Amino acid sequence: MTLKNKNFNKLNLPIMKNLYLMTFLIAFSLSALQAQERYLEPIFDDYEVETLVYATNISVFSGAPEPIDLEMDIYTPAGDTTTNRPVFLYFHTGNFLPRPLNGSVAGTRNDSTVVEIASRLTQLGYVVAVVQYRKGWNPIGNLDDRIGTLLNAAYRGIQDARTAVRFLRKDVVDNGNQFGIDPDKMAYIGQGTGGYISFGAATLDQYEDILIPKFFGPDLTGDGNPDPYVIPQFHGDPFGTSDAQASMANHVTYDDGNPIPSDVKLTINMGGAIGDTSWISENNPPMISFHVPTDPFAPYLEDVLIVPTTGDLIVEVQGSYLVQQKANELGLNDIFIDAELNDVFSQAANELNDGLEGLYPLIRPIWTNPLNQEPAPENAPWEWWDEAFWSQQEHPNCPDGLPIEQCNFHVISWLNNQDMSAEKAQTYIDTIIGYIVPRAFLAFDLDETTQVNELSPTDVGFNLFPNPSAGTVYLTSSDQAPMTGIEVFDLSGRLIYQNAGIGSHQYQINRGQLNTGMMFARIYFEEGVLMHRFAVQK
Repeated sequence: MTLKNKNFNKLNLPIMKNLYLMTFLIAFSLSALQAQERYLEPIFDDYEVETLVYATNISVFSGAPEPIDLEMDIYTPAGDTTTNRPVFLYFHTGNFLPRPLNGSVAGTRNDSTVVEIASRLTQLGYVVAVVQYRKGWNPIGNLDDRIGTLLNAAYRGIQDARTAVRFLRKDVVDNGNQFGIDPDKMAYIGQGTGGYISFGAATLDQYEDILIPKFFGPDLTGDGNPDPYVIPQFHGDPFGTSDAQASMANHVTYDDGNPIPSDVKLTINMGGAIGDTSWISENNPPMISFHVPTDPFAPYLEDVLIVPTTGDLIVEVQGSYLVQQKANELGLNDIFIDAELNDVFSQAANELNDGLEGLYPLIRPIWTNPLNQEPAPENAPWEWWDEAFWSQQEHPNCPDGLPIEQCNFHVISWLNNQDMSAEKAQTYIDTIIGYIVPRAFLAFDLDETTQVNELSPTDVGFNLFPNPSAGTVYLTSSDQAPMTGIEVFDLSGRLIYQNAGIGSHQYQINRGQLNTGMMFARIYFEEGVLMHRFAVQK
């Protein structure tokens, strides 16, 4: 059996809060079109969370270096007794500052998006560690201060990510594997700021990688030459395995003295960027990125980073497009390419990503800021928050004289997400999970026992017409191959229409049930599944 025969095209995704999709999941299950399979479909209804300290390290948030405990929240499927589960290590957004100093409604391990994605993954059977990382830098200093302190904040985040990996591996070997994980199957997920961590921790293989001109600052040694912002004798090594003034070594070896590796099998970025694409090498894991191309804060291509906290310029970084371009050039994503993934999410991404496997561009509007009439591009459609609470919290960036009901934390965050809602965010999370699922299955080299029979139109005498259509869409198949079910998705991977009980070789969908634009139909037969693309006109 080859990986490309895996039934990725019939993924039954965990949509716990979208009623219309939940209805479909029930109907889909009753139709017996496909037995559920762990890591590809949700098989758990609930999860458990345990919070624990995974390391102690030096924080500079208060000014003077001081040790603090670092925590992680371990999400596990409730009632699961499996002891070799893959692990996702999740890093939240927040501009490397605590909330509310970061000027955002987001920035904790309990953010709505964090909990939603972690719970979705546990429903599939994964373990998720939501990891605290050290915060603190000077967003209001001069340019050298901003670059130096932000670079060091990201460097500490990279150290913390790798420390968390080693903690989990050490628990397996020296502490009885209390979380029931497979120490060889780990992945990073970074959201926003966390994306800088997930990229950096997956790629920064040696200290020398950051000795490039943009990461050098003032002459501190008096020799007439610029000095690097990061100095290992003070900040420690990139893996967090050496003691230094601003870094403590954690979980360097197992009890038997053998070194604990810090590598992972996959890294995922949601709206972050990388310090420099020169860090990426053939030794790095496969990479996946979700990014709004018009993101005003983290560049899709290459630009000077703007931190939302102040709006000031920091340093040039490279975004998801260039990261995925280099990852593909180096063959890091060949495991995905060779599988010839053809699920609806992969097809939708491929319509937009210029052939860069692992890249999912999310096309979002450029809103207008009503406070100054300037453009306000969207950057994180997967986020939502408690509008009632945050509408009562005064924001430091509000113009003087505006009453709190006109400008507050909710309003400032809403400017770049003006159709924010739980339903919208969860729909985009549907897409994120749907795109990740088959790729994680491949990257983790998970059990490969289910085959799919991918049909062609000639196999079942299938036809869809007219295409493009401005009215009713008609579907037909041969008398010997009746259609049993259908799903229609838009380019974002959002489910637009479904019927799991057709049982006929003729079917029609009215124009009012479809959106305008490119659609993907997934049609089910007793013999297998057929994918078909069509367009709907106004």
